[in-house]
Amino acid sequence: MQSKAKTVAEYVRSLPEDRRVILEAVRKVILENIDPTFQECKQYGMIGYCVPHSVFPAGYHCNPKQPLPFAGLASQKGHLSLYIMGLYGDMAQRSWFLDAWAKTGKKLDMGAACIRFKKLDDLPLDVVAKAFTRMTAKGYIDTYVKLLSTQKSASGKSAAKAASASAKTALKKTVKKASKKASKSTTK
Repeated sequence: MQSKAKTVAEYVRSLPEDRRVILEAVRKVILENIDPTFQECKQYGMIGYCVPHSVFPAGYHCNPKQPLPFAGLASQKGHLSLYIMGLYGDMAQRSWFLDAWAKTGKKLDMGAACIRFKKLDDLPLDVVAKAFTRMTAKGYIDTYVKLLSTQKSASGKSAAKAASASAKTALKKTVKKASKKASKSTTK
């Protein structure tokens, strides 16, 4: 259930109090443990955690105008959801996560990258915290690019090559701008 809220703060304020309290608690755990390279944002109608274009200029291959999604937190119609895309593509992370969760004795209701829950007590917050601590933006990008290299775009090009080329072009432009700015400041 996508929210029309424009900001994370608006999204949180729009929730019923019982859900707001739960999401704020999970959000706090995420913010305290996530690699600071990721940015909190409003993405796909929910609270998102993404790799900004300044770090990965190619963006999300499905919509390059969007920054690369990493995680999400949402209030759905019948449950709350925590999405951790790093668990989808990295089998070592996924295996660790499933094992750590199982050791808590809590029931796991999970799809590919979506963990569904109704109460805060349904989540082992220490496992969620550790999952975010274990996944860096660099590691996530590397896994993402590796997965894309196995995909072919409609043009037959590797999606990873297209993303990499876009990233290189953006990086060159950034370096060129910085060089011009530096040369202007030294000539003054």
